[in-house]
Amino acid sequence: MSGTIGGNDALAHRMRAGDKQALAEVFAAHRERLWRLVDFRMDPRLRGRIDPDDVLQESYLAAAQRLDHYRSKESISPFVWLRMLVIQTLIDAHRRHLGAKARDAGREVAMPGPRWPQTTSVSLAVHLVGHLTSPSQAALRAEATDQVERAIAQMSVVDQEILALRHFEELSNVEVAEVLAIQPKAASIRYVRAMQRLKTILAHVPGFFEESGNV
Repeated sequence: MSGTIGGNDALAHRMRAGDKQALAEVFAAHRERLWRLVDFRMDPRLRGRIDPDDVLQESYLAAAQRLDHYRSKESISPFVWLRMLVIQTLIDAHRRHLGAKARDAGREVAMPGPRWPQTTSVSLAVHLVGHLTSPSQAALRAEATDQVERAIAQMSVVDQEILALRHFEELSNVEVAEVLAIQPKAASIRYVRAMQRLKTILAHVPGFFEESGNV
């Protein structure tokens, strides 16, 4: 599996030995990618209260405190381990700031590991329709977002996650396979099929391709 910096396992080995400097180097190398994760997954109601940088700072502190736990994760790359901690930190932030509302708005779905702050179909819909900015399109944005979310929700949970991981979090195919615990070949095939289905879905959203041109 991928997940080492520059193809070198040295940092992963140092992290498993409890080297916090190695953790700092890995976190810095992947900070932009982890920021995209938080930006994509964060419930819109949290924006203004906290921002992705706040979540990343808390995640780094959690990683430093739990570095001993990584020693037993021989099969997990440093990036995927950090990503898991960021997801959990974001979930905790939703619970602190939104309380019971987080459960209602999240409409959570079963996936391996922690539940997402909000379903992937919601996150995908919000980001895909967000480019509709002209006055006429803005008026249709809420309706279009709901339409896209309901359509995407008909896709399998794994296919939704593959779209999110590849298209928005910008993970490699190998990293997607690691996160979802499937073979890289299967991840690649499912991504192509999911993209084809997504384009079919978006073709029925008024004005979507007029500004964006493509997904």
